[in-house]
Amino acid sequence: MFVDYAKIFVKSGDGGRGIVSFRREKFAPKGGPDGGDGGRGGDVIIKASKDENTLRLFRFKRRFLAADGQSGGPNNKTGKSGDDTVVKVPVGSIIKDENGETVADLNQDGQSVVVAKGGKGGKGNAAFATPTNRAPRFAQEGQKGEEKFLTIELKLIADVGLVGFPNAGKSSFIRAVSNAKPEIANYPFTTLTPHLGYVNFNDRDFIIADIPGIIDGASQGKGLGLKFLKHIERTSLLVFVLDVADKPKEAFEKLIKEIENYNPEILNKDRVIALNKIDLVDNPKDYENLFENERVFLISALNKTNLNELLLWISKTLAKN
Repeated sequence: MFVDYAKIFVKSGDGGRGIVSFRREKFAPKGGPDGGDGGRGGDVIIKASKDENTLRLFRFKRRFLAADGQSGGPNNKTGKSGDDTVVKVPVGSIIKDENGETVADLNQDGQSVVVAKGGKGGKGNAAFATPTNRAPRFAQEGQKGEEKFLTIELKLIADVGLVGFPNAGKSSFIRAVSNAKPEIANYPFTTLTPHLGYVNFNDRDFIIADIPGIIDGASQGKGLGLKFLKHIERTSLLVFVLDVADKPKEAFEKLIKEIENYNPEILNKDRVIALNKIDLVDNPKDYENLFENERVFLISALNKTNLNELLLWISKTLAKN
């Protein structure tokens, strides 16, 4: 199951307390204070990992706690620091606080952020000794760790985003050109979750994201709506997959409108139209000039017609970016 939103609770470790202690040696009856400091509490760290591709883990575990620091010891011994807790998330995860403010945008493998910093350890009585107070009988408690609720939103990072209405043939296309194996069937919303496909073509590797079908009103939350529109924001290039036999020009205009209503900046990306299912019409060439000022390829994902020509254009366009 693909999960792209999660709410979690994090708490860093409390700092260990300092202690009150005095030297007790046979030949030093007036031994001075030697209480050590407490150890630092552990941090909670969120780290992006290319080995993760969904937030599914957070359906079952939503609390992440770091270890407390240990108390100080005699002989000026500092307590052991608490272990950090590292939470792995997919590359492309956005971390937000309770107010909806972005804490971090983790868009590179290995990138991390401390979301809850461990408390400092308290000072032992040895730290408070002065010429006028040589035997302090007090020490500090450790600082409390931070605790907070956070939300994690996942936006897929792919080079190419496939955009189209349900049943336009996006799943067939990505299945034909990549290693992705999405379900294919003749009913709306076969693709309920995004699929990523790895493509190697023309000595270039790139990733294609099959975005679930958009419908009228998606930008207002209808159908799968905003839940999946956001995934095309991070792609470098858009491929509009249109059913050549089902009013393709009208479909293209509706898709453009929904994207514009959601985020008009997306339309500044390079784009191409793939008129799919040309095997179902008598004269595919009649559709070549249907769109003005748009790059158009006539394809059949089912029969793999003209797919290499389209992939070549995609690879060359990506190389320019």
